[in-house]
Amino acid sequence: MTTNNTGTRPAATDPAATGPAPLTPLTPLTPLTLLGLGAMGTALAEAWLSAGHPLTVWNRTAARAEPLAAKGAAVAATPAEAVAANRLVVVCLLDDESVGEALAGVDLTGKDLVDLVTGTPGTARARAAWATDRGARYLDGGIMAVPPMIGVPQAGPYVFYSGSRELFEEHREVLAVPAGTHWVGEDAGFAALHDVALLSAMYGMFAGVAHAFALVREESVDPVALAPLLSSWLTAMTGSVETTARRLATGDYTEGVVSDLAMQVAGVPTFLRTAEEQGVSAELLTPWFDLMGRRLAADARHGAEDLTGVVDLLRG
Repeated sequence: MTTNNTGTRPAATDPAATGPAPLTPLTPLTPLTLLGLGAMGTALAEAWLSAGHPLTVWNRTAARAEPLAAKGAAVAATPAEAVAANRLVVVCLLDDESVGEALAGVDLTGKDLVDLVTGTPGTARARAAWATDRGARYLDGGIMAVPPMIGVPQAGPYVFYSGSRELFEEHREVLAVPAGTHWVGEDAGFAALHDVALLSAMYGMFAGVAHAFALVREESVDPVALAPLLSSWLTAMTGSVETTARRLATGDYTEGVVSDLAMQVAGVPTFLRTAEEQGVSAELLTPWFDLMGRRLAADARHGAEDLTGVVDLLRG
C-alpha cells in the first residue's frame, strides 16, 4: 500500500463516482528518537524514515544529521531535547560509556529505552538497572547485520532483544522496520549473550578459513577455485551444530558417533606436519587441538565421544 505525503489514504468510494477519492486519516505511525548516527545508526534512521515514522535524531557531530534532516527527520541539539521529543528512544552509540555520557542527567521518566550498543551481558544488565532506577523501561538489542543489510528484508537482518517484554511487544512493529526481531528473554543480558555467542562462532570459522587459504597460498592452487569447495564443505559441516546441541541437552556424547575423539586426536599430527611443511603457523589450530588432547587425557573413556565434551572443558 502506498500513502501520500499527508499521511492519509483514499476512502472506500462508490464505483460510479468521479473525481479524486476523499481521504481518511491513517493510524499515525509511532514516532521515535534515535541517538547516534554512525554507519549503523544512519541505516536505521533511513529505514524508519522510509517507512514514514516521525523521527527525531541526535548525534555528537551534528553534520551527520543534515542528510536525514533533508529526508524529514527532526534534529535535536542535545540528547535531552531528543529524549524529550518521544517516548520511544533508541540508542545506537559507540559503546556503553558513550550511552552513559549522552544520557547523564537526562530525564528518562516514562521513557522506553532500546539500547542497540554492542556490549557484554554484564554491561547490559547494569544499564537495565540504571534505566529502571531512572523510571524507564529497558530493552537491550544485539544487531545481527551490517549496515547495508538494514532495511533490506531479503538480506536477512535481525536483532536479538531482551529485557522488558511489555516494551518489546508494544513496539515490536516499529522495531521490525529496519530488521527482523528475535526475542530471547527478560534477562537484559541475553541479547548480548546471543550476539557474542554467534559472533564467536563466526570468528572461529574465519580462523579456519584463514588457515586453509594459508596452506595453499604458495602453491599453484587457485584460491578462487578452492573457495566454492571450502564454502560447500563448511556448509555441510554446519549440521554438527544441532548434533552438539542435542548431545548437550541429553548429556550423551557417544550415541551415534562416527568420528570419535580418540580417532581425531590421533590425526592431529598430520595437520601439524602439513602446516610445518607448508611454512604456515599452526597457531590458529593448536588451541583447539590442545583442548581435544586434554579431554582425552582426562579420561580414556572420553575417546568414544565426539567433540562435544570440549564444551564442558571450556567451562572448567
